[in-house]
Amino acid sequence: MAKQGALGLKGIALFEAAKGLLVIVAGLGLAELLHRDAQALAEAIIQRLHVNPASRYPTIFLSLLAHPDNARLWAIGGSAAVYALMRFAEAYGLWRGLAWGNWLGVWSGGIYIPLELYEAFVHPSWLHGGLAVANLLVVLYLARGLIARRVAA
Repeated sequence: MAKQGALGLKGIALFEAAKGLLVIVAGLGLAELLHRDAQALAEAIIQRLHVNPASRYPTIFLSLLAHPDNARLWAIGGSAAVYALMRFAEAYGLWRGLAWGNWLGVWSGGIYIPLELYEAFVHPSWLHGGLAVANLLVVLYLARGLIARRVAA
């Protein structure tokens, strides 16, 4: 890994994998099996972290099984599955120190920055501000790693 700390990349990789897993757990409704409060917590985390475009449908995959002909459910389920796969791919790339993992992280984190900044200014709170700053720092960290790779090449 060119100049970029393995510990930092592995930490980001674990966080991205956890976001993907959270979408899968909520999408399957598994948290509800553990406890109703756990399901509510999973839904709140998903909504706050903007990790799932279908966050209002926490049992989307189970709903698909019950209604296999519903095109809207397929679209939401597909979006959730693609989101989770992207998080897992990014986590793998970052864990292995691969440049495409950094690129994927910069791109996927960067698209949320305007939304997070908007939320931080429109609904000022420590949570909104913290999410915006944390995401910006992660994107800058990953971008710095890409720049270091380019300079070293």
